[in-house]
Amino acid sequence: MKDETVIVNLKETFAKLFGEGEMRLFFAPGRVNLIGEHIDYNGGHVFPCALTLGTYGVARKRTDRKIRFYSTNLPDTGVIEADLDHLVYQKEDDWANYAKGVVWAYQKHGFQPDAGFDLCVTGTIPNKSGLSSSASLEVLTGTVLMGLYGFDNDQIQNAQFGQLAENQFVGMNCGIMDQFASAMGKEDSAIFLNCATLDYQHVPVVLGDAKLVIVNTNKPHELTNSAYNDRRRECEEALEMLKTKADIKALCELTLERFEAIRDVIRDPVVLKRAKHAVYEEARTVEAVQELNAGRIEAFGQLMGQSHISLRDDFEVSCRELDVLVDEAWKVDGTIGARMTGGGFGGCTVNIVRDDAIDAFMESVGKHYTEQTGLTASFYVVSIGDGAHEVLA
Repeated sequence: MKDETVIVNLKETFAKLFGEGEMRLFFAPGRVNLIGEHIDYNGGHVFPCALTLGTYGVARKRTDRKIRFYSTNLPDTGVIEADLDHLVYQKEDDWANYAKGVVWAYQKHGFQPDAGFDLCVTGTIPNKSGLSSSASLEVLTGTVLMGLYGFDNDQIQNAQFGQLAENQFVGMNCGIMDQFASAMGKEDSAIFLNCATLDYQHVPVVLGDAKLVIVNTNKPHELTNSAYNDRRRECEEALEMLKTKADIKALCELTLERFEAIRDVIRDPVVLKRAKHAVYEEARTVEAVQELNAGRIEAFGQLMGQSHISLRDDFEVSCRELDVLVDEAWKVDGTIGARMTGGGFGGCTVNIVRDDAIDAFMESVGKHYTEQTGLTASFYVVSIGDGAHEVLA
């Protein structure tokens, strides 16, 4: 589903900045994770889906070695220039570091662009909402490289390069989920992804008389500067302790029963809570996908609620604003599921709401959220879309 007005404006901006001529249009979606949070880097299963919201990019090859970037969402940064032969992280390059990092990752793996390029982007994802605008930009940039230079890698490798860029170039120690969902999404399906092996299956999301509703706290989060990397370090500490009792490579390899039998090896109560979340969230995610496949949407929704409680109490990545949204959502008759989604500390909740309750849901949740936080929430009734691709005329 193309946003024609956005595309026309983007092409006009590109022509104004970089000149008339051939323009190629690409798109990479944002994502929402239905369940399976903060376990992608613990070897667990996740269940994200791509959205029809995302990042559009117009691109053209150059004849020299320059790369030029421009975002219509962040016009104050102006045109950001880089040298194809000297790609380094520079704080002043702001958002463009994510795109530069992808080019760097491609080069690191032997994919060498024979010339630079111009890229103008616009995002329809709310900025810093937790719907993976950064992963969307990374996957978009890789898709641009594949299209402009004819690189013969696939979208799974493109997702891996995006993760590498974020881990090693930008300095955010994320897992693979966000990039994989953006690269490999499928319309009306979520991805049941084993993050340890990258085995995956597309699972139809059949909600019957209900829809996905995303609610933005409008409290931006800065994951790179937040406790995200601390959580990952705490999980690694837990894993090392549990390895003394179990032959495992990742926390999510443990069954609930095995974890409960050996959990006392973890002396630090905070580290123990982190491990508990990972192990129990893995079990919830596997069960939730089974419930969805069986058409038991209410059971799926209840597992979403359990996921939020664990993220709030054991992993401690929620915040007051997210908790208010989830608590108020559950008070509305017609809410099937509600939980925070994404890295946390702000951003969005994901909800499953019956069609005939959506208006009441938005009115009630919005009213009580403002009363309790002083902020105004934004609501998006979303559709599940395809993964990254070139948009052909």
